[in-house]
Amino acid sequence: MERAVISFVVNRIGDQLIEEAIFLKEVRPRIERLHRDLRAINCFLEAADAKQEEDPRVRNWVSDIRDVAYDAEDVVDMFILKAEALRRKIFVKRIFQKPVYLHNLGKKIDEIQTNLHDISRRREILGIKNIGNLRRTTPRAEKHVIVGLNEEANKLVEQLTTGDPRRRVVSIVGMGGIGKTTLAKKVYNHSRVVDHFQSCRVWVYQIEKLQENELEDLLHERLEEKRFLVVLDDIWKSDDWKCLARVFPEESNGSRLLLTTRNKDVALQADARSVPHDMQLLSEEEGWKLFCRTAIPDNVTDGCPPELKEFGEKMVKKCAGLPLAIVVLGGLLSSKKQLPTMWEEVLNKLRVHFAARNGVDAILSLSYIDLPHNLKSCFLYLGLFPEDQVISKRTLLLLWMAEGFIPQQDEQRLEDTAEDYLNELINRNLVQAVAVSVNERVTECRIHDLVRDLCIKKAKEQNFVEIQKDIVSLPSTTSSFPFTKSRRLGIYLDLEWYASREHSTPYIRSLFFFVLQRSPHGRYYGILSWLNFIYKYFKLLRVLDLGNVKIYEPPNSFGKLVHLRYLRLTAHRYSNCPPRLGSLQNCVNFPTSLDELRSLQTLDICISKGIPTMIEKMKNLRHLFLSYDREDDKPLRIDNLRNLQTLSGIWFSDWQQNDTSDLTSLRKLKIKMDDAIVAEFSNSIAKLENLRFLYLKASHFSTVPSFDMSSLLHLSKLHMERSIGQLHEFPPNLTQLTLEDTELDYDPMVILEKLPKLLILRLRMWSYRGWEMQVSADGFPQLKIFQLSDLYGPTKLLIIEKGGMSNLTQLQIFRSVLDIYGLGELLHLRRIDVIDLSPHSHRWISSLPCSSEWQDIRSKTEEGKDIWHLYRQ
Repeated sequence: MERAVISFVVNRIGDQLIEEAIFLKEVRPRIERLHRDLRAINCFLEAADAKQEEDPRVRNWVSDIRDVAYDAEDVVDMFILKAEALRRKIFVKRIFQKPVYLHNLGKKIDEIQTNLHDISRRREILGIKNIGNLRRTTPRAEKHVIVGLNEEANKLVEQLTTGDPRRRVVSIVGMGGIGKTTLAKKVYNHSRVVDHFQSCRVWVYQIEKLQENELEDLLHERLEEKRFLVVLDDIWKSDDWKCLARVFPEESNGSRLLLTTRNKDVALQADARSVPHDMQLLSEEEGWKLFCRTAIPDNVTDGCPPELKEFGEKMVKKCAGLPLAIVVLGGLLSSKKQLPTMWEEVLNKLRVHFAARNGVDAILSLSYIDLPHNLKSCFLYLGLFPEDQVISKRTLLLLWMAEGFIPQQDEQRLEDTAEDYLNELINRNLVQAVAVSVNERVTECRIHDLVRDLCIKKAKEQNFVEIQKDIVSLPSTTSSFPFTKSRRLGIYLDLEWYASREHSTPYIRSLFFFVLQRSPHGRYYGILSWLNFIYKYFKLLRVLDLGNVKIYEPPNSFGKLVHLRYLRLTAHRYSNCPPRLGSLQNCVNFPTSLDELRSLQTLDICISKGIPTMIEKMKNLRHLFLSYDREDDKPLRIDNLRNLQTLSGIWFSDWQQNDTSDLTSLRKLKIKMDDAIVAEFSNSIAKLENLRFLYLKASHFSTVPSFDMSSLLHLSKLHMERSIGQLHEFPPNLTQLTLEDTELDYDPMVILEKLPKLLILRLRMWSYRGWEMQVSADGFPQLKIFQLSDLYGPTKLLIIEKGGMSNLTQLQIFRSVLDIYGLGELLHLRRIDVIDLSPHSHRWISSLPCSSEWQDIRSKTEEGKDIWHLYRQ
């Protein structure tokens, strides 16, 4: 990982400090020499990284390099901070040329240079050579693998659905990584369980974060007088169970709690009458099957090439039947060539790690060490997020970019490279995909708690991440936090309490608030007196995420955080402010000082006033997320933001005030229309050759203007919301189309079925007010997914002629009364999802041909509506 640190600092010095050195004159040669030396020593870190686990001398050498790189980064960032502050004054050059300032800066650079030369000499003694770059493999599709749980699942299903009518607790007990959650999910979705608990099934995540009264409020109405199944995943302590137990009613209707825990005492305390289910390690045969499926890409036989089998069997034996260890080891091997020499090398490394560690810890550690240097920082970064938290892919990738983890590779976008990195971590089974889009791209992810433990351990060793969440661990006699050299800080504490303390955090570059003060009015909030501490103690921030704080009064000092690349803030209007904030205006007005944040790549803000004066100077901005609810008289100036790729939350009245032809990088546009000049808008977006996604929304009681979009050749995704006068020609290369609240009176299929490349079609909420839709014999030749959602009004009739929708694989009918004819002709249909079944739904479902080929899973929504998932084998 140190190589990633050095690479970032080298680029930082090259791009920033040398440019600023015009003010420094005689120290410029020293800066350039430091830049060269750091770049040279970076070439040797790949070899050192491979040796440091075996040789403590090499480990210390690598640690020293990291410290020197951090020192150089600090000099760079502190210089830029002072430069920006002084640049606002009149006699900038005169100040910079003062001998004392130049002398001090030169002295710091000389000290770093001396340390670097000493480190370089020690490299020769340790025998570390340049071995060049390791190859980064191409990501492959994730495989979902479950092995050996059928018998255990059937036993648990029996316990949950039969026997004592009193409320009982069924527990799954086992060590970390053995598959407790995987087994619980398999049972939770079992058809017998779904049928038995039709009225209520609930899965509770992140239990340690929920206060007892919050959980009680969450579950009380849903559980009362119902036969329920509640899954409580990962209960660690008996005290946690004692708090939770009082929440669940003691009904005699066969209700059940399914609990997973590593602690058998917790299970026995939860229900002394029930025998806990002890998870068993995989058998030798099951472990081998799981290993082959994960280690060998595209394996369809559960077998292994003969020349690899001996090495594979020895490695699997070391996993001792622990599923997490097997899949992580398999993920490591899947990234390598299937050669005996490669597998033997991994086996030998595994032996070394098992000499110092046991079981899954050894395999996880080896998997981390085996990561290419460009992935290690990305992986450790995941330790910042709370345990079991589902992480948005979009957010994660933008954070990685802001941190400088993603290098520029030829003409490839940083965003695409970042997504490649995430896919590779998923392929290695170090990250779990939680949600996948219809085009099979990951949208949400998470990490196993044991993997997170590894992230936190390694990150702490390297001063990469620190998490502050335990007030008890702080000395009771002090009002300050201890000194830390970490670069990133995750705060899980009360915001007001944290802000009132002193901090010794000069090196922090990233600041996150995950658990914050809850106001008496039930909202998280932050006010000026609390937020001013951020600039006071964290002047060098590159990332500031206050997304969980409702900002009432953002401080001017935020504009002094000149290194910021990522800023996420939430500010709302409230009709009822908390008493302490009653004097504030309902509209939040952001300070003009934020226009000094010229390094920003991502700005994600929900504010009311002040945006126009902020945005136009942020020329490095790539992603801008705004709220439509703004109250500015001046237009939003964006036409000089030539790096902008995402623009979300702009009004057409702002758009037309700009020369948008300069927005040549724009790929995603979400715009609100109101009395738009159709020709002007159509011409402006036709010039944006990189535009791929367009979201058109009209204000209430307005109409999205209809216009010919056939000239938008590059557009692949279109979402239209609010009433449309009529449908005109659509972009010919459209692959995804969503119509929402469009209130069409005539059959839209006449036009839509002619789109030659359309893969996904969604008709949502009042998009069609008529009663019949008909798909002709050659309509929708490429359509894969068809969704009809909330089509209120009279019963709709959908007629699909033979040959129509010939490639459809998935049909979704949500809260819509629909009668369908022609499903039997859809030979490629593999999945049907229906929410809120009507008698009509039962009719056309029961008429499906080859009914024996279909499996079904039934459940309920939170509102008690039926859900029916049908899968074709």
